[in-house]
Amino acid sequence: MDHPFQHHPVDFDFDFDFDFDFDFDTPVDRHGTWCTQWDYVEDRFGVPGLLPFTISDMDFETAPAVLSALRGRLDHGVLGYSRWRQADFLSAIVDWYGERHATEVAPESIVYGPSVIYQVAQLLRLWSRPGDGVVVHTPTYDAFPKTVAAHERRLLRCPLGDWTELERLLALPDTAVLLLCSPHNPTGHVWTEAELDRVAELCGRYGVAVISDEIHSDLAHPPHVHRPWSLHGAREGRWAIVTSASKSFNIPALTGSYGIIGDPATRDAYLHHLKEADGLSSPAVLSLVGHIAAYREGAPWLDALRTYLRANLHLVADRLNTAFPTLNWTPPQAGYLAWIDISPLALDDEALQRELVDTQKVAIMPGTAYGSPAHLRLNVGCPRTKAERGVTALVDALQALHRRADAV
Repeated sequence: MDHPFQHHPVDFDFDFDFDFDFDFDTPVDRHGTWCTQWDYVEDRFGVPGLLPFTISDMDFETAPAVLSALRGRLDHGVLGYSRWRQADFLSAIVDWYGERHATEVAPESIVYGPSVIYQVAQLLRLWSRPGDGVVVHTPTYDAFPKTVAAHERRLLRCPLGDWTELERLLALPDTAVLLLCSPHNPTGHVWTEAELDRVAELCGRYGVAVISDEIHSDLAHPPHVHRPWSLHGAREGRWAIVTSASKSFNIPALTGSYGIIGDPATRDAYLHHLKEADGLSSPAVLSLVGHIAAYREGAPWLDALRTYLRANLHLVADRLNTAFPTLNWTPPQAGYLAWIDISPLALDDEALQRELVDTQKVAIMPGTAYGSPAHLRLNVGCPRTKAERGVTALVDALQALHRRADAV
C-alpha cells in the first residue's frame, strides 16, 4: 500500500470512474501523523499508547475519488486564495441533496464556514443574547455545552424522547435556540419525519430558532432515512443546517464546512461576520476539492462504507449480548459510534475506566463526557480486526468487574 503522504501525479479532474471493491480491512498506521485519536490519547486518558476508540473520525483512507482529486489539485502547484461561492462547490452540494436526500436546496441559501462549530457559534450570536437559553438533547455531543457556555448562554438539557420536557424548555420566555443534532450524537438516533414535524411545530409556537447539526446525515443506516430540516421547504422561520462531508468521507483534517440558512437577513449577517469581523471567508482550497470530489464521485465508496460499518456494529451487538444478555444492545440507526447503556450491570464508571485503561490498554469514551453516566461510546469506524479488539477488551473488562463484585 502506498504511504498516505506519497506524491501521485494525476490530472486535476473530477470525473473519475472507480470500478473496484473498496478495502476497509487493511489497517493504516496513523502514528506520527499528529493524529488526535492515536498520537494524543494520553491527553484525555492519562496514559500513552492505548488502542483508541475515541474521537469521531475513522481509521480508513478516504474515498479514492477524493484522494485522486486532492493529488491532482496539488499537482497544479499553486495554493493561493480561493472562493467558495463558485459553481463547482455550490452545484455539488445542491446535486448531492437532490440525489441523496430528495431535497431541493437553493444555491443562494448555502454559506461556507471553517467548521460546523464555528457556524453554530456565529448563529448563536445572531439569534440569542448572553443569558438566553439554548436547548439541547441529552446525552449531548460534548462540544455543544462548551460552545454555549463560551458565549455566555444557558444550556437547557432535555432528555432525548421527553417531549413534555422539550415543550417546557422551549416555552420558557428566554429560550432562544434549539440546537438539534440530526442524526443524534452520541446515540445515533435518526429523527423520523413525524418527530421533526413535532419539533418544528413546537419551535414555531414558541418562537425558537433551530440550528440543526447534520454532520452525520450521510451515515444513516437503512431502513432509516435522514430528513434534512429544510426538507422541501417545509420548515419556516429562523433555521439553519450546519454540516460537512468530513464525517461521512473522513476528511476533517481538511477543515471546512457549509451551512444552509433559510432567512436571507441572517445569511447576510453571518457572511458579514465571516468576512469582515473574522477574516475567514477564503476557504481551504483542498477542502473545496475534497467536498466536490466526494459529492460528485464518492457515493459508491460511501455506500460500501456504510455496509462495512453496519457489520462492525452488529459484531459489537453479537459479542455484548452473548456475554451480557441483559444489555439487549441494538446498533445505532446512524454512524459508527456504538452508544452502550451498561446501567443494567450496575458497575462503577471509574472502576470500569481503570480496567479498560490499565488492564485492557484501550481508550473508550465514558458516557460522563456526554452527561450520561453508566454509558460508553465505542468508535468502530475502523478495520474489523480493531473493532474485534475493542469489543473483546470491553467484554473482558466488564466480566472482570463482575467477577470482583461476585467475590465480595
